[in-house]
Amino acid sequence: MSLVIETRLVPRRRGWRSLPVSLRRAIQLGLVLAGWQLYIQTSDVNPLIFPPPGEVFSAFWRGWSSGALAGATWTTLKLLGISLLIGVVLAFVFTVLARVNSFVDDAVELATSMLNPLPSVAMLPIAIIWFGLNVNSLIFVVVNAVVWPVTLNISTGFRTANQTLVNVGRVLGLSWWRMVTDVLFPAALPYTMTGLKTGLGYGWRTIIAAELVFGISGSKSGLGNYLNDARYFLRTDEVFAGIISVAVIGIILEAGFNWIERRTIVRWGMKQATATIDD
Repeated sequence: MSLVIETRLVPRRRGWRSLPVSLRRAIQLGLVLAGWQLYIQTSDVNPLIFPPPGEVFSAFWRGWSSGALAGATWTTLKLLGISLLIGVVLAFVFTVLARVNSFVDDAVELATSMLNPLPSVAMLPIAIIWFGLNVNSLIFVVVNAVVWPVTLNISTGFRTANQTLVNVGRVLGLSWWRMVTDVLFPAALPYTMTGLKTGLGYGWRTIIAAELVFGISGSKSGLGNYLNDARYFLRTDEVFAGIISVAVIGIILEAGFNWIERRTIVRWGMKQATATIDD
């Protein structure tokens, strides 16, 4: 009887959704490559401007095998990691201080409203004036891109914590620090993960754009500089190879966060796994 009920409650996947995810992705990627190659063959586009997929993947392989793309990627990821760490620590400090002091709460809310919608690359000119033409300017800009969405999400998690748990903590006489670490922060974990994913996305886009536009990642170039150099010497296949590298690394970072999310807050029942309406 229970098997019958379970069978009726779980919807059966049909059509496209019945295929394995890896096969669905391979088919979609194959369609993109086929359309790309078809456009090259049926149009009069100059291969120097729009190279065929074969040349792009040859440049992609050449870049990674020679270490040029790997070195640029490592430089960019290192700067992103440092900036992300600083941004998350600052976001946690801002949120905790805002929780215990109403003046700081207003100041953080005002700063979040002003700076979160602001494109972080717009801060680069003032960063160059303050820190000079070096990696400190890049870190400052990326930290600015990370700190506000993370602060906003952690703050939302704190504000929406279960009031019964908060009242129990007060009745037990918990200090403000234990209230934060034992009650509020665990309750805000789903929002914190969302903030980290958003901050990572903002930071990744910002550091690539900043390197691309200003090219100030120091003596060792990052991915943005790699793209800029390839554009300057009209090596279009290398430009495409760099763009594909940026996209693939972004997918890997996103997948890493999704894996952590499934192993933590989804497993603990604090958040449901993402599903579409036809699942």
